[in-house]
Amino acid sequence: MNKKVIKNVIKLLTMAILMGTVVIWIMMPTSTYKKIWLKSMRAKLGKSIYFGKPGVNLLVYMFPMILLAFLGSIYLHLEKQTTVNQFNSGVERKKRDKFGALKRPMLVKGLGIVTVTEVMFLTMFMSLLLWSLANYFYYTFVTITPQTIPIDGDNLWQARLDSIAVRLGLTGNICLGFLFYPVSRGSSLLAAVGLTSESSIRYHIWLGNLVMTLFTSHGLCYCIYWISTNQVSQMLEWDRTGISHLAGEITLVAGLVMWATTFPAIRRRFFEVFFYTHYLYMVFMLFFVFHVGISYALISFPGFYIFIVDRFLRFLQSRNNVKLVSARVLLCDTVELNFSKNPMLMYSPTSILFVNIPSISKLQWHPFTIISSSKLEPKKLSVMIKSQGKWSTKLYHMLASYDQIDHLAVSVEGPYGPASTDYLRHQSLVMVSGGSGITPFISIIRDLLYVSSTSACKIPKITLICAFKTSSDLSMLNLILPVSTEISSYVDIQIKAFVTREKVSTCNMNIIKTLCFKPHSSDQPISPILGPNSWLWLASILSSSFVIFIIIIAIISRYHIYPIDQSSKKYTSAYTSLIYLLAIFISVVATSTVAMLCNKKSYYNKKDQNIEVLSPLMIESSPGQLLPEFTNIHYGERPNLNKLLVGLKGSSVGVLVCGPRKMREEVAKICSFGSPENLQFESISFSW
Repeated sequence: MNKKVIKNVIKLLTMAILMGTVVIWIMMPTSTYKKIWLKSMRAKLGKSIYFGKPGVNLLVYMFPMILLAFLGSIYLHLEKQTTVNQFNSGVERKKRDKFGALKRPMLVKGLGIVTVTEVMFLTMFMSLLLWSLANYFYYTFVTITPQTIPIDGDNLWQARLDSIAVRLGLTGNICLGFLFYPVSRGSSLLAAVGLTSESSIRYHIWLGNLVMTLFTSHGLCYCIYWISTNQVSQMLEWDRTGISHLAGEITLVAGLVMWATTFPAIRRRFFEVFFYTHYLYMVFMLFFVFHVGISYALISFPGFYIFIVDRFLRFLQSRNNVKLVSARVLLCDTVELNFSKNPMLMYSPTSILFVNIPSISKLQWHPFTIISSSKLEPKKLSVMIKSQGKWSTKLYHMLASYDQIDHLAVSVEGPYGPASTDYLRHQSLVMVSGGSGITPFISIIRDLLYVSSTSACKIPKITLICAFKTSSDLSMLNLILPVSTEISSYVDIQIKAFVTREKVSTCNMNIIKTLCFKPHSSDQPISPILGPNSWLWLASILSSSFVIFIIIIAIISRYHIYPIDQSSKKYTSAYTSLIYLLAIFISVVATSTVAMLCNKKSYYNKKDQNIEVLSPLMIESSPGQLLPEFTNIHYGERPNLNKLLVGLKGSSVGVLVCGPRKMREEVAKICSFGSPENLQFESISFSW
């Protein structure tokens, strides 16, 4: 009861903060905000000897979002205690199904598969941008008239172009303020609203396109203005206390290089170029702060702050090699890697793990879907890797070419996935996959097996519709169950497999071989970097790092920056910005490192380090054990998804799809807005 009260209080606080933040963003482009609200706040806070002018934006823009992330972490920690039985209750099912229509696909092509909820939020965000541009442009054309410009000054169109350029930059800053939230993989803000970083990556893409469109327009307008007014030398100006034009141009160039590599034709053919150029975000953000000054940059900094915390925690986790116990090589150019896992590491089905193998590439990290269940297999974590690119092809050939490999060094980041799943609310589950898209469904089936075998919950009927190119790909079905698991007594499952390019089977579906490795003594089981109470520790890091950051800034401002500003020589804007950035970095590094070391001391003792190495028997499933009893194989045809999905009985049918874009769009169209109400759609897309 106490937890429920605390959760309700957190929800109320969150709603109040969100409403206040939305009001601020709406009012920001208006003259009321600038002439009354901002003027009043600066009169009260802007003259502080501890924070000065940046103090207003610290309080109005940065503090509320850090507080939201803190509250989200506390809420997720309390939510983690929820028992699985809660999801099967009638009250919970009705409550969740009431909002099922908001998750239905509304748009299928163009922007991808976009649900009703996403369309609503996209409309609101675009309305905010249009509202901001309208207010800014109205101010430009009302205040800059033939009567207001000096006789010996700029022409009317030049003066207005100068003003429009500024307003385009201001609007771009709004988009920049949201740019980093979707790519913070361990963010509590995403998890609290049921999102994951992989499902949110398209929001980052949309926002990135908007940011660069507006910033590029901003830069082009100024270039035209300077050329037309014979002020080309302004392009190289670096003002000590004001706007630095040169820093802005460096920011724009870095952004354009990143933007150019995001176009599908380049990203898909030269993924490494796309991946490495994205590290220019550090140059982009550094010179953006130098360009506008730290006071204005703080408006868009909350998301970047949360991203820095997440990025440094990922860095700490990736420093260690993990115990790779075994690998299984399948006929279909696919391998399964089995790692030793600390039993206290829990993750949800459909989670992903980023893997780095230095012997293939020291810099490349690739995400793969976890196929094991942290509940069913507490000491093992498995990922399936299909040979589809240079990196995965090298890995497959390496493992397939040798009968024995003593050791393979591997580092990981993650797992990352939804904070919770609610598949038990459905009466039946239909999972549609294409090729390696079957991987997230393996983890779901294993998780449901555990729930069925350990509780009285009613498990939904499972139908797995999987399409493969060749009969060798059917060997992926052997990975669905761990060894010695009796499926028939726990779940009602039916597998409909379609082999599209062959009319008869051309090979057996047995596993080629199993390789067992000998981990080094320094290799560690995959463990949560912040221990079992990771959300609580994340809340501690966010709050303590922000407090330390504020204290550092207050001390430096009071005893270093303020005395110089009071003299005739103003403190350099770039130095102030650099001090703020260093303070953020120091506070995040210090608190994150302390949190990691505390958890390492508490949970990673010798007993944990000596978690037993899994034997080959423990990580093998029996080839072909599913096929005779539960699987129907159709050769030489594609699944008729419309026939298979339309008319399904039951008040709540969960329809999940993972596979090629055309397959996802076809299923989304069948389950789209206006289709039978019992179909609840969810697309699982890993578009890194």
